[in-house]
Amino acid sequence: MIFGIGIDLAKCSRFQKWIDNPKMLERFFNPEEILEKKKSMTAARQSASLQHYAARFAAKEAFSKALGCGLVFDLRDLFIQNDKNGKPMLAIQGSAQEALKKYCPDWQNAKFFVSLSHEKEFAIAQVIIEI
Repeated sequence: MIFGIGIDLAKCSRFQKWIDNPKMLERFFNPEEILEKKKSMTAARQSASLQHYAARFAAKEAFSKALGCGLVFDLRDLFIQNDKNGKPMLAIQGSAQEALKKYCPDWQNAKFFVSLSHEKEFAIAQVIIEI
């Protein structure tokens, strides 16, 4: 049974100031999500970085919407990992795990499905929680 569905759209350019300020990245992203910044980034690499962060931030918002609680957890405690084939998967720990326990009645059996996509200016994420 589907417990919740969340979707979020993020404008990629919004994350430029975050890339320029590593403290912003550290505030909202888990260390596993933070890309190594290269001194001389090509325009294509810069665009890919913006899309990377925008899609992952959208996933955090989409999870909170699927859970129905809003952003009541430390955003670094929910992050995207990729399996060996590159499929994105949600990693949930700490305060995000506590929110899951509080708001999802059958949290021990919950399964999570996440989809990320981006196209130039925008990134989107969808999260489905199944119990």
